Amino acid sequence: MEIAIKLFQFILSISILVILHELGHFLPAKYFKTKVEKFYLFFDPWFSIAKKKIGETEYGIGWLPFGGYVKIAGMVDESMDTEQLKQPAQPWEFRAKPAWQRLIIMLGGVTVNFFLAWLIYSCLSLFNGETYTDLNKFTNGVEVTSAGKKMGFQNGDKIVNVDGKPAERLENTSINILLGDNVTVLRNGQEVTFPVNTEGVAEVLKQKEARLYLTPRIAMQIESLATPASQASGLAKGDKVIAINGQKAAYYDEVGALLNQNKGKTVSIDVERNGTVQNIPAVSVDKNGKLGVQVNTKDILKSITTNKKYSFGEAIPRGFERSIEALTMQVKQFKIMFNSKIQGYKNVGGPIAIIKNMPVDKSADGSIGINWPAFWSFTAMFSVWLAFLNLIPIPGLDGGHVIFTLYEMIVGKPVPQKILENAQMVGVIFLLGLMLVIFGSDIFKIFTNKL
Repeated sequence: MEIAIKLFQFILSISILVILHELGHFLPAKYFKTKVEKFYLFFDPWFSIAKKKIGETEYGIGWLPFGGYVKIAGMVDESMDTEQLKQPAQPWEFRAKPAWQRLIIMLGGVTVNFFLAWLIYSCLSLFNGETYTDLNKFTNGVEVTSAGKKMGFQNGDKIVNVDGKPAERLENTSINILLGDNVTVLRNGQEVTFPVNTEGVAEVLKQKEARLYLTPRIAMQIESLATPASQASGLAKGDKVIAINGQKAAYYDEVGALLNQNKGKTVSIDVERNGTVQNIPAVSVDKNGKLGVQVNTKDILKSITTNKKYSFGEAIPRGFERSIEALTMQVKQFKIMFNSKIQGYKNVGGPIAIIKNMPVDKSADGSIGINWPAFWSFTAMFSVWLAFLNLIPIPGLDGGHVIFTLYEMIVGKPVPQKILENAQMVGVIFLLGLMLVIFGSDIFKIFTNKL
């Protein structure tokens, strides 16, 4: 059931984005009286699921749900239908239109994608606000994994900024650090700036939950005694651990480190109870380095969460800011994707990975539904991603057509038809090969349990 809901969300999101993206090409093409032969949701090699011709345009749904297209007469596109191009240009063909009109037609898709993201983010800000983990409320700083330490962090650091920009939200900051160059933290009362170690970034990206390399540093306060051994130890609910075997250990990470050194042994624990310090002389540590107690993380996480609401006047500029933030993040990802040390390309996920990570809403009774705010947030982010991806100057993408059109506008003469055809062929082959690599990567990760 869960995978069906995730698949439904993926197809719904892609359908919305593809239809509106292609509409961004379709409407200006029609406005400039350019013939549009096909308008398809999804690709239709060999056959289509449904199709109907209305006027001069055939509208249809393909069977391959990874995009869509509009086929504009007189344009070198991924169909590689060049027979029509051998004839003299007709007034209703794309190639017969002025360069500035062709540029508007080609930029229509990415423009719609960006404005769609802006609209969605604005609506989310207005109707749902934003809930985030507030770094300003991390009174004890952060706790970091071994990968985080390799990046340059220490337990207790309070993050001040990343690449000179203030760090406010853990969710954004943890990603920005992976994509950034320098981090400034407050460490032992002093500001310290250090470069992000790429080896640590590479180690973080290997983890399934990459963003969890930074978590709030919390005090070791017992919420419940979960095992018979802990119940008989003398510990009690509400006890705040402050030392083990006489060594200071006020935080969860400090306690964990000392317990790991005493696996299968008994330790002396000093706790703060009802305002006084008490010593528990002989507490058993199990073979895994655990005391058999649970810590109250629910109230702690609640205390560091901020719920920010926006008025209509505030939601619109905030929606624009969120769109730019998403776009900036997509651009920065290329930095780590092609870094020889980080090798981020190994962690690129395709459609299968996206479907697996689609958000779902799990209720207390075990039922599963769609988390609509999360769905729309994903759709907005993916819309920005499609806008950026399509602007990459590769023949076969909108960006490739834009580059050739800009060249014509600057030089004053069009790129020779044969060059356009050859470039389009190279671009299509490249994109098909890239798609196969990404699909193959997803399948490999499934079989190796890395997805």
